[in-house]
Amino acid sequence: MTEDFYKSKLIEKGIGVIIPDENDQDIINEIIYNELCKGIKRKDSQKEYVRIIEKIIKKGGQGIILGCTEIGLLIKQKDVSVKIFDTTIIHAKKAVEFVLK
Repeated sequence: MTEDFYKSKLIEKGIGVIIPDENDQDIINEIIYNELCKGIKRKDSQKEYVRIIEKIIKKGGQGIILGCTEIGLLIKQKDVSVKIFDTTIIHAKKAVEFVLK
């Protein structure tokens, strides 16, 4: 989340970036590596993600990037009030478009 993979490209396009605080980053990573990567989806973990997303929205966030392939297993558009950008789906669609050209 703190790497420039998405952040620098968004900033270049004039899009502000809000990164979860360190404690929330730890929670996000804990859920990804100790649950989602193992095929475990817990309602409490979904609630934590929604809490973190709501915190970002309160700071002015207008969209949320799900930048890890597993997060889309837990968070869906219906769960939050702002646009979700699931990078797994975005990459898959672009790959299909590329192949079909």
